[in-house]
Amino acid sequence: MARKKVAARLAGLLALIALAGGAYIIWAQLSRYESTDDAQIDGDINTVSARIGGQVARVLVEDQQYVNAGDVLVELDRGDLEVAAAEAKGDLAEQLANLEGSRNDVPVTSVTTASNLSSAKSSRADAAAGVRMSEQQLSAARARLVTAQANVRVAEANSAKAAQDVERYRMLVAKDEISRQQYDQAVATAEAARATLDAQRAVVLETQQNISVAEVAVDQARAKVAQAEASVESAMTGPQQVKVSESRVQSAAAKVEQQKAQLAQAELNLKYATIVAPVSGIIGKKAVAVGQNVSVGQQLMAIVPLDNLWVTANFKETQLRYMKPGQAVKIKVDAFDREISGRVERIAGASGARFSLLPPENATGNYVKVVQRIPVRIALDAGQNRDRILRPGMSVVPSVRVQ
Repeated sequence: MARKKVAARLAGLLALIALAGGAYIIWAQLSRYESTDDAQIDGDINTVSARIGGQVARVLVEDQQYVNAGDVLVELDRGDLEVAAAEAKGDLAEQLANLEGSRNDVPVTSVTTASNLSSAKSSRADAAAGVRMSEQQLSAARARLVTAQANVRVAEANSAKAAQDVERYRMLVAKDEISRQQYDQAVATAEAARATLDAQRAVVLETQQNISVAEVAVDQARAKVAQAEASVESAMTGPQQVKVSESRVQSAAAKVEQQKAQLAQAELNLKYATIVAPVSGIIGKKAVAVGQNVSVGQQLMAIVPLDNLWVTANFKETQLRYMKPGQAVKIKVDAFDREISGRVERIAGASGARFSLLPPENATGNYVKVVQRIPVRIALDAGQNRDRILRPGMSVVPSVRVQ
């Protein structure tokens, strides 16, 4: 009987030890994982919007349709855009012609200004020579005037002496003191003296007229010199004129670049009239129809790509003691009877409450300690969504192996 009691106690003790060992093993196994049911599949949602305004001509997709990157989604009316592109091409051709003409003007202006300068300098030299010649002629005429005036004075003196001789000879011939022949000779001499005086006075008048003509010629020659100087000054602006022509070339080149930019923009607008899928994914929130007028930046639809998904899990702060990036994760998807794998990618820099619209303020005196949750991003291993059945927003239960 005693042996039976000892055996029963021993069996109970062994059963208790076995139960404790099993409980320890289960606890040790469970302590290696941290899990949460506050987790869901996450992913990007790409918004498709219009880059130009216009009227919708065709809509080629529907909600929940799968599209590949580059597929045409919407086409806008291209009529006005094609007209704008044609106008931009015409304006560019015009500006190119202006640029070519301006470039041709530069050498022409350079040669013309050089020729004008040479001609102006030559004209100035000729005008200066003309001034010198006119001044020499004026000086010679003035010298002749002085001589003529001296000859007039001599002729006046000779005429006066001859007249006096005639008067004296008239009294002598009346007294028969001289011959009639001597008297006639004195009269002839007086008449010759008067004729000489008249001739010399005529020379003086002619010389004075010549002086007036010479003075006019000098003035005209000096005016030509001034005109030639002005021509030289004008021709000296040749380098500035060349620079002006070069500036016109630069301005025309700038306008050409401007028209090229406008043509490029017009061609881009034509390209933007065809709206294509930026990524592969499923269409959602389609808000566009044929005939609708859309504006720049207006949202037309959204695309949900399924090839770059991850899990956002909100773990309690007490669960992060041993959690770190790179740890393996088992993920149970509520919607399907399957388990996928992943790895901890990164841990958020603050709790979800800190990112809320109205973060909690604990400095009010009514503090209640609440365990906070920290978002953890879990990357899916390659090939886990090859069949693309996972969707953003699905609930999952991730288990992170922390030990």
